[in-house]
Amino acid sequence: MTDILFYHLTESTLENALPGLVERSLERKWKVVIQTGSEERRDSLDNLLWTWTDASFLAHATDQEPYPEEQPIILTTSDANPNGATVRFLVDGAEPRNVEAYERLVLMFDGHDQQQLEQARAQWKLLKTAGHSLTYWQQNAEGRWEKKA
Repeated sequence: MTDILFYHLTESTLENALPGLVERSLERKWKVVIQTGSEERRDSLDNLLWTWTDASFLAHATDQEPYPEEQPIILTTSDANPNGATVRFLVDGAEPRNVEAYERLVLMFDGHDQQQLEQARAQWKLLKTAGHSLTYWQQNAEGRWEKKA
């Protein structure tokens, strides 16, 4: 069964939180696909992952580049899984599809964006009604993740 996690950003931006979560996935030897809500966001995250810290980068490609199956991380706007990822991150309101195709599905949403909040609530209800087991994580004042449900 797929683990479905909702990550509620309240103290940091997606750009601050996503790379660390992706890095932890890679440490577990999981391939990752990140689905964005727009090409602009995909391209922005593409740049970010190459430079997210001075000491490190996250090797990746977009779905527009050749040989996606060889990449540990793929950025896409579609619901395809070109690298055979076991973990899928959905950001900026990207809709979950093929939920059972992954070991873990991570929905990240900005707590300061009313549209993203409403969309996350709707996704929670839909996935819960479909019988999936869900967990909800929220940032505390220090920006650390706390399991709330």
